[in-house]
Amino acid sequence: MNTINAYGNLSATEELIPLKISRRDVLPTDVKIDILYCGVCHSDIHTARSEWGASQYPVVPGHEIIGSVVATGRAVTRFGVGDIVGVGCMVDSCRHCTACEEGVEQYCEHGATFTYGSKDNFLGGYTYGGYSENIVVDGRFVLRIPENLDISRAAPLLCAGITTWSPLKHWKVKKGDKVGVIGLGGLGHMGIKLAHALGAYVVMITSSPGKANDAKMLGADEVLISGDTAAMKSHAHSFDFLLNTIPVGHDVDPFLKLLKRDKTMVIVGANEPLTHVNAALLVKRRKNIAGSLIGGIAETQEMLDFCATHGVLPEVEMIPIQKINEAWERVVRSDIKYRFVIDMKSLKSE
Repeated sequence: MNTINAYGNLSATEELIPLKISRRDVLPTDVKIDILYCGVCHSDIHTARSEWGASQYPVVPGHEIIGSVVATGRAVTRFGVGDIVGVGCMVDSCRHCTACEEGVEQYCEHGATFTYGSKDNFLGGYTYGGYSENIVVDGRFVLRIPENLDISRAAPLLCAGITTWSPLKHWKVKKGDKVGVIGLGGLGHMGIKLAHALGAYVVMITSSPGKANDAKMLGADEVLISGDTAAMKSHAHSFDFLLNTIPVGHDVDPFLKLLKRDKTMVIVGANEPLTHVNAALLVKRRKNIAGSLIGGIAETQEMLDFCATHGVLPEVEMIPIQKINEAWERVVRSDIKYRFVIDMKSLKSE
């Protein structure tokens, strides 16, 4: 067991502070990773502030991790010292349930072990994330970062990227499909980039006209203002797929009216009750509302390789770890285009 530096918080109402945490010794199937960059996800804030239910403290967030391998267990053959690798939202699962056997470990029927806030089956207590010097992860949950990806920008692909990629792939979005991305934030901006790279005709759907220029810069072919009744009506029953990234409960009816018959709107943003759904809109044209979590390990690797091939990267702002509390407040205010990434060498100066 090793003691390392980290940042975390001790209660829902306290700011993040420097902490000392423990990491396990490297086991035969493990990879030890020196963390170079860690993305900042709104999930970090929700968890640290117990906004999704009571959290276990201390919370050390961070599940968008890019780093360099510094040690491997004797059974590891896929990675070697010096490799640039990633760790996303999961660090383990049961590996034998139907979901795990089908490569969708995020839906593990016994509960995936998430990078932070899950029960730690090795040291006891709870897992600690990437706001830390290093991490030890079973090699089956470590991802290869393609050489031509800019590692200073790649970290958010491991959550925002896979969260939007997984539904686009599962619902088989293809070249020429009309895809609506609802909400332009950390998830929405990746949804635009990925759908565009897949060859879809991408419509950014937003309540904010001021976001139109950004949306087109990111790859949107068109911008639809959700409060413009006439514009919304002109797009009725025309979309092949809707990716809904709105992060709070909301009325989905205006968006359901946009779908073609038999098509689907997938919720990836809101992790709380939707405020209103008129079932008649589903029944009359056999429309669907679905949800999607992150992606499995193989799917996440597929996404990273696709992004490398097509030059898809998040828009990021780099910060030192000492600015994390300020960054969190800016995330809450939506004052970031579009993800923060922590340069983790700043932690070594603590």
